[in-house]
Amino acid sequence: MKVTVVGAGSWGTTVASLVAKRHDATVWAREPGLAEQINDGHVNPLYLEGFSLPERLAATDDLKAAAETAQLLIVAVPSHGFRDVLRRACPHVPPWIPVISLAKGLEQGTLLRMTEIIRELLPGHPAAALTGPNLAKEILSGKAAATVVATEDLTVAAALQEVLHRGMLRVYVNHDVTGCELGGALKNVVAIAAGMAEGLGVGDNTRAAVITRGLAEITQLGTAMGGESVTFAGLTGMGDLLATCMSPQSRNRYVGEQLGRGRSLEDVLGTMRSVAEGVRTAGVAVELGDRHGLPLPICRTIQHVIEGKISARDAYDGLRNIPAGHEADPW
Repeated sequence: MKVTVVGAGSWGTTVASLVAKRHDATVWAREPGLAEQINDGHVNPLYLEGFSLPERLAATDDLKAAAETAQLLIVAVPSHGFRDVLRRACPHVPPWIPVISLAKGLEQGTLLRMTEIIRELLPGHPAAALTGPNLAKEILSGKAAATVVATEDLTVAAALQEVLHRGMLRVYVNHDVTGCELGGALKNVVAIAAGMAEGLGVGDNTRAAVITRGLAEITQLGTAMGGESVTFAGLTGMGDLLATCMSPQSRNRYVGEQLGRGRSLEDVLGTMRSVAEGVRTAGVAVELGDRHGLPLPICRTIQHVIEGKISARDAYDGLRNIPAGHEADPW
């Protein structure tokens, strides 16, 4: 099979490298110099410094050439650029081939999930999401991990599972696309909150409480939007949440930690090459919470920090002042 991965960030390159072990794989890089480095030196120094890539993995900066030969298209572009890049690729995508999103975010303005954008721009193509607790560098170094390929048609899901399963990466299938995508997107907001706890030094008990209540918010909003509650207890919910909140490799956790140490958001983001999706997702989560009548205190508090209305210290003081009701309540 000929597989094209659109986006040569750390996760896109990792997935392309895994697929290249058994299939013809091409990764599209926005930066011409990066494509050349992947082809000639079999490295991606911008996002995966110190790692060697398979010699079979090809790279190009020509989106048309990358898309038109694909039998499976995997889109590894952050949510804020997802629509634009996919729109540019659309005229060159062969009919009916599956399209998989790797992005863990929600589109600002439309509030759409990435598979909804795929279905809008490429009607008739099976749309899927690959999501779970997947830290790229750990997987590329050969450590065991699990992920989920989610699409409504489980026959298609099983075929994609066969393509993506490699070595120590165990791939599960799930029909609950809504739940899987929302879990992957919303946990980034909670990870910022968990990182703030680390930066402030408020203690592991507090951090555990924030992560747990964060999972409750994710589940409440996710089920209100049509996801299944069991999904949020699985890999794409609790699993991804734990990895993102705990790992030093997590970009969203890093943002929160730096905010907790007193740095400004502008300063933190200015030093990062990769995208922290939770920064944009917080506002979308609040809009969705309003739409469904949910308070989402953690998401709202993080959005206030992002907007500069309160500090990280004020955020934790405020969370302590929220009255505690029944644990099953949405606050």
